[in-house]
Amino acid sequence: MHEWFADYIDAANRHDLEAIRGFVHAEVRRAHRPAGVEAWLADLADLFHAFPDWRWRIIQVVAEDDRVAAHVRGSGTHAGVWEGIAPTRRHVNVAEFAVYTLTAGRVTAFSGSEPFELRAQLTEPRV
Repeated sequence: MHEWFADYIDAANRHDLEAIRGFVHAEVRRAHRPAGVEAWLADLADLFHAFPDWRWRIIQVVAEDDRVAAHVRGSGTHAGVWEGIAPTRRHVNVAEFAVYTLTAGRVTAFSGSEPFELRAQLTEPRV
């Protein structure tokens, strides 16, 4: 499971949406997000467009039975519109926490942190 997650993050860091498709079940359920692999890929495509240098760094992974729990840090430079926010050119670095449920090597359910920290780093005045 640890190797599976490292391979998934590698594909995500390459921004390889077709490779990512191979990790996600067609009918994946996501907490607080639209279901299905097409919605998953569309969200990532939006992120990669807005943050062309976006990368994740694995902090910790815990695997048990059919689940992977992960703490990662995501970072990139805001160069395109993301969720209605015009490019700020700010470099952001956010903590992300997620739980993936796998069946036959594909994500069938996902729950994780919402992008509140990312949105705040883009919209709050800098001190």
